[in-house]
Amino acid sequence: MTDGTQSFKAVVGKAPGGALLIPVPFDPDAIWGKKPRHHVRGHVGPCGWRGTVDRRDDGFALTLGPAWARDNPIAPGTTVDVSLELEGPQRDALDPDIAAALAKEPKAAAFFDGLAQFYRKGYLTWIAGTKTRPDERKRRIAEVVKLLKAGVKQRPH
Repeated sequence: MTDGTQSFKAVVGKAPGGALLIPVPFDPDAIWGKKPRHHVRGHVGPCGWRGTVDRRDDGFALTLGPAWARDNPIAPGTTVDVSLELEGPQRDALDPDIAAALAKEPKAAAFFDGLAQFYRKGYLTWIAGTKTRPDERKRRIAEVVKLLKAGVKQRPH
């Protein structure tokens, strides 16, 4: 798996409700590892963009919402340069103890991989607050894995 930038040219299509559709000419699971969804950031033409690469019947695509389409100079039928990279902390860059705990629980790991960076960072920041208390760190890692395995996006406060 790599978190490298992927660049390509694409013809902008129409999507329902005034949104735009950008076909992705590669399989993100093959490039970035299999995930329920790939949270990415990058550029579509000269415009910045954050969102997800979504699976479609005919492959993968980016959907640019109607507000984005209204506020940026990209129109259906035009060819644009696109660059994308994964957003947020990825599993291969985690502290070894967290990575090992997730590796033991594939369901928790898969759920973690599909979370938006906001939720991944929230869990990791909470664990990082215990660096000087190893016992508490282990307890928090175990709690996070349990929550992820149960499909909980954010720990209860």
